[in-house]
Amino acid sequence: MPADPIKRGAFITVEGGDGAGKTTLARALAACLVDAGHQVRLTFEPGGTELGNHLRSLVLNPDLDLSDWEETWLFLAARASHVSKVIRPALQDGEIVISDRYADSTLAYQGFGRGLDLDRLRRVNDEATQGLMPDLTLLLDVPAKVGLQRTRARTSSRDRIGDAALAFHEQVNAGFRELANLSAGRVIVIDAARDATLVRAAALKTLREWLDRQLGDSPGVAEPGSADQ
Repeated sequence: MPADPIKRGAFITVEGGDGAGKTTLARALAACLVDAGHQVRLTFEPGGTELGNHLRSLVLNPDLDLSDWEETWLFLAARASHVSKVIRPALQDGEIVISDRYADSTLAYQGFGRGLDLDRLRRVNDEATQGLMPDLTLLLDVPAKVGLQRTRARTSSRDRIGDAALAFHEQVNAGFRELANLSAGRVIVIDAARDATLVRAAALKTLREWLDRQLGDSPGVAEPGSADQ
């Protein structure tokens, strides 16, 4: 029987470029935490709310011509809804929130990738998030070319950002690494070019160690029950 879950929330994000394996990892982490007895809210961006899902369809529409700032404001509107309607309420209820993407993605994609002013992006990001930052961020680092090959091998669907040139995605990945350097206490870089099983094992080890340090009364993280959990 799992131990009683912790009585206060924690906010964990999974970040990285296209094809890094964020969604797969976020689901695996959530499943292992649930197996250990935690209350977990698994969510994602852009999306997570009704408004966010509508905005997601707009911002990723390859046939829609958006300026870089128009794209940014759509992402930020989705994030504001996500924070107020999903993330903060779950944290207040003592849940562990795992989000597939969050504010770092805006800095990496629209800042380093699109070339928008990083200081301004930080300010508007802070307004959209109400100052809420993750407690822990797992950054999946994979060469942009490899990530795009993975993405395009599993789906033929187009989207505005995924269809961007390789150089754009390389700038995004470089941006994520720079953000990790600037936030070394929060962002942990995981080599995601390896086999998915090894990536998951490394992420679970990192999460387990973080929970031990930060939440000493935590029941921890359960080992995955199978290779495809």
